[in-house]
Amino acid sequence: MSGTSLDGLDLVYVKFTKRDIWNFKILASKTYHYDSNWITKLSGSIDISPKAMGELDIKFSNFLSEKILVFIEEFKIEKLDGVGSHGHTVIHQPNKGFTHQIGNLKLVADKIQKPFVCDFRTQDVLLGGQGAPLVPVGDKFLFYNYDACLNLGGFSNVTLKKENRIEAYDICALNTILNYLANRLNLPYDNNGNQAKNGKFIDQFYQDLEKLPFYDLKPPKSLGIEWVRDNLFLLLDKYSDRPVEDLLNTYTVHCATQIANNLISCSSVLLSGGGTHNSFLVSAIKNKTDCKLVIPIRELVDFKEAIIFAFLSVLKLRGEINCFASVTGARYDHSSGKIFTPNPIID
Repeated sequence: MSGTSLDGLDLVYVKFTKRDIWNFKILASKTYHYDSNWITKLSGSIDISPKAMGELDIKFSNFLSEKILVFIEEFKIEKLDGVGSHGHTVIHQPNKGFTHQIGNLKLVADKIQKPFVCDFRTQDVLLGGQGAPLVPVGDKFLFYNYDACLNLGGFSNVTLKKENRIEAYDICALNTILNYLANRLNLPYDNNGNQAKNGKFIDQFYQDLEKLPFYDLKPPKSLGIEWVRDNLFLLLDKYSDRPVEDLLNTYTVHCATQIANNLISCSSVLLSGGGTHNSFLVSAIKNKTDCKLVIPIRELVDFKEAIIFAFLSVLKLRGEINCFASVTGARYDHSSGKIFTPNPIID
């Protein structure tokens, strides 16, 4: 899994079993952090030419293959039915019928010599859907003990279980902005939200954020880095004379407000994603909602999305539904993704 927060590649080795219900067991996990070179390449990928995009796709696919092989060697993995990957999203404009993730090339299958399942978003967009969120199938079958599952990642998204219907959507841009602001202080991220906690609340900035039209849209809906650039970066420029700590404080409170607004009538909510480690953010959410926020073990906090993309891959290999129309707005439920079978290596 590679997300918009650009912290690195999350790899997880997981065993799935199914009797009456699905169960999973994490056997190994590790994050391979991006160096400054890859952060620069990925963060600027939205603005490059089609030719450069193709070249980056090959480079990232090779990089992904290398890390998968390192992971397999490091944890002495012998039994492996396949590898699933989200790829890295560089363009996501579902309302224009387009989404693109790099790292979804057959060369990965050839290099790792295992079936490679990838490109989960494209088919859904072609079916009229948002291509996101994709985690609800995992939230339904793997994390069924909770009313809702809240991901605090580059974007915050939620899965709500309403009677027999699953509803899920993006709530707001989260770590994409918090990390961006922390970078201005020469920090990779705002550890525990300490910088935000020391900042002062900017009421007008908060009011401007709350008025963004996206929050009034009904689901299905999803966000991309394009929306961040066209909306949030413009607002941040408007308040560029204010201390970064104040911007962090206000933006964190804003996110907490939007998240809490989407947890009404939930009794138990499972948290995951890097933002779960931000104690100032989590406290702000708790102050705005009465529902119980459940923080699981750290391995689940950090690798839940990777686990679910492994699960999406299992369902795809079995030819079973892994994408819900009620979530994405596609014309029907479907089994999304591509399966690449490796060409054998000939000595």
